[in-house]
Amino acid sequence: MTSHAATPTDAEAIPNLNTRNVALDRVRTFLTLVVLLHHAVIPYTYFGQTDAKSWIGFDAIILATDSFFMAMFFFLSGLFVWPSLADKEAEKFLRDRLLRLALPFALAALTVIPIAYFAIALRRSPGTTFAVFWWKTITVGPWPSGPVWFAWVLLAFDLTASVLYRVSPNLVDPINRLSLRGCGRPTDFFIFLLVMTAMLYIPMRIYFGPGRWFEFGPFSVQASRVLLYPAYFMIGVGVGAANLHRGLLSMDGRLAKNSWVWAVAALAPYCLLWALIFVKRGMLENPVWLPAWYEASYGFFFSAFSAATLFAILGYFLRFKRSGRSMLDRMQAEAYGMFLVHYPIVLWLQYWLFDFEMPAIAKATVVFVLTVVSSWAVTGILRKIPGAARVL
Repeated sequence: MTSHAATPTDAEAIPNLNTRNVALDRVRTFLTLVVLLHHAVIPYTYFGQTDAKSWIGFDAIILATDSFFMAMFFFLSGLFVWPSLADKEAEKFLRDRLLRLALPFALAALTVIPIAYFAIALRRSPGTTFAVFWWKTITVGPWPSGPVWFAWVLLAFDLTASVLYRVSPNLVDPINRLSLRGCGRPTDFFIFLLVMTAMLYIPMRIYFGPGRWFEFGPFSVQASRVLLYPAYFMIGVGVGAANLHRGLLSMDGRLAKNSWVWAVAALAPYCLLWALIFVKRGMLENPVWLPAWYEASYGFFFSAFSAATLFAILGYFLRFKRSGRSMLDRMQAEAYGMFLVHYPIVLWLQYWLFDFEMPAIAKATVVFVLTVVSSWAVTGILRKIPGAARVL
């Protein structure tokens, strides 16, 4: 039932609000809903194995979301970092990042996450009290961070980017030039993205395997992706460094005009990922340690699917969701807060539904809908607290 997925904040400052890319704002909010869906269906899958009810369709959802959305979150988070660094003094940038990322991470690690995992502890040991569980978590461990691990990792990336900017403001210019060319030839940028991320991801996956995490208290990050995520972040930094509205993410570029092509392109590696999963379950009989050829193949298809899906989603929103009204616009201000507060809602709903004789689809639907509504409402209430809107 545990998950390490997360969502990016929408706090990366945009120098000129009149030039906001509405499509990107809606992508952020859409991905927040994907996070909530991801967590809502995990127990009802072969992967989750925490509820007697399951449905193969949820396995398909989890395979897809886990294979692209973390990378996309970091890409989006990097887009406005360079302009922010150009407009702010280093001290102000640091204060903003600490307020927006470090403070929520600390508060969530001490409150939200223990409340969430207490639902799992009660399932295993019904007599456990929250006070005992909380004290054991922060003193003895394990101290999982759930999805909020994203906040401290993004903070580390932002601080690293700040140092790199002071060293050389032109450091990411080659990526930005490639982005400009990508306006008319997005395939060139896709090849660059795929090659770079596959080169960084595949060796790490072979060495560490897919399931290992580096953990120190609530600070955790997936070992096999420890180079993949900064790569996506820095590529996002390069795309957004300048000419955002004339580069790869131009609303009049070929990416926006041919989003369906990338959706079709994502199907091939996705199907091949499933083929490898069936090989593992059948021919390899789910071994603890998979051979290098398997991990390398999976890593390449993972990288291809992640890059193609990023292009497909960005292209779709750039083309079809750049104007007019959308429910996503109404959620935009609360999206980051929904990410921060949704996890205990998800886990407690799943805990309460555990003993009900309901189909997996019904359980997951109830969990997802109530999580969206509840986390949206809770965030709206919290944002009314003086000063809270600066954090949430």
